[in-house]
Amino acid sequence: MVLVAVFGVALLVAVLLSGLAARTVLSTSFLFLAGGALVSDGFLGLIHITPDSGIVTVTADLALFAVLFTDGQHVSFAKLRANWRNPARALGLGMPLAFVFMALVTHFLVGLDWTTSFLVGAVLAPTDPVFASAIVGRKEVPAKLRELLNVESGINDGLALPVVLVLIAAAGPAADHADEASIGKIALELALGLAFGVLLPLVVNGLVRFRLLGAEPKLQPLLPLATGIILYGLCHLTHANPYLAAFSAGAVLAATAPEAKEAFEPLGEALAELAKFAALLVFGALLTPHLFADLSLGGYVAVVLAIVLIRPASLLLSLIGTRFDRREKLTAAWFGPKGFASVVYGLLVLQSGIPQAEEAYTLIAVCIAFSIVAHSSTDVPIARMFDVEDLVGIPDDEDDDTPPAAERLSEGNDHART
Repeated sequence: MVLVAVFGVALLVAVLLSGLAARTVLSTSFLFLAGGALVSDGFLGLIHITPDSGIVTVTADLALFAVLFTDGQHVSFAKLRANWRNPARALGLGMPLAFVFMALVTHFLVGLDWTTSFLVGAVLAPTDPVFASAIVGRKEVPAKLRELLNVESGINDGLALPVVLVLIAAAGPAADHADEASIGKIALELALGLAFGVLLPLVVNGLVRFRLLGAEPKLQPLLPLATGIILYGLCHLTHANPYLAAFSAGAVLAATAPEAKEAFEPLGEALAELAKFAALLVFGALLTPHLFADLSLGGYVAVVLAIVLIRPASLLLSLIGTRFDRREKLTAAWFGPKGFASVVYGLLVLQSGIPQAEEAYTLIAVCIAFSIVAHSSTDVPIARMFDVEDLVGIPDDEDDDTPPAAERLSEGNDHART
């Protein structure tokens, strides 16, 4: 009950300060992270949570599933078909580059063996825009930029998981993890996750169309919620990949049942925020002074490089030749936060029994904490840089063929002069 009371107090403070946070670098995500650290054993000692506590894995898993389910509903298949090359570049080139660069930095600066270094690279490769929600959720940010970050983060979690499991097996896990990491088993889990994510919303949508069935308007928001709950349980019962299932289900739901998607959106966003805040509070409780003291100087250098150099350089390389302008490229390159996927995968590493599990987890946890602070405190200021388009009454870019704002404004002025 202490944890529940602490969460309630943190939620109240976050709501009361949310208006200020929306206008400044103050971040509600940081408030929960700091709150969790404050009440943990490292400071006030009100709650006692360790990395092997079940609540850590459950809250991170639920938060990631909820966020991906709601994020998937923001995907437009029409826009994605027109602009699929940008997410494909980020996933096919940017993500592997970040993976390799992080592994090299980890090996040479932290001193972990090659297999564990590549494992750290795989854990920290996925991005999570939930800590940069002002970028993905604000209309003044160009649509193609929001689409890139949303699709990239929704898919890269599922792509990283098989690599993480294979590298855990290669690093010398306990026997129970060896079977878990077989290539065939991983492929089956990914395929099942995608299949469930596509088929379940289609089945539910088909049931609604029966003459004797249908949702009463005030209960319509619960239809996608019920779909998500069933999907979460089904994935865990069958060991299907829940993250790929969540994102694909959200996208299919938005495409096939737009009315249900619109009815669910306020509730879904609120539930995703609650799950995120709960996971942040629990994760913050793991950030004790002892954890930070265990990381070497080389580890801190690796963390800084991961945030300010490796992700930005990897994505900028992958976007060479695209029609993003410089400001959009820099924004996309900066917002590669490490989020709940990395938390879940980092816990898998810690619980795997590999020789350097604790060292790897310490580096991963500190990197996630630094990333949350850096990215969640800069999303609003950077998003506001795009406000100039709203101020001059220019609509948002809808696709790559839309001319830049400055060109449209210049054309309008020329037309007025003639």
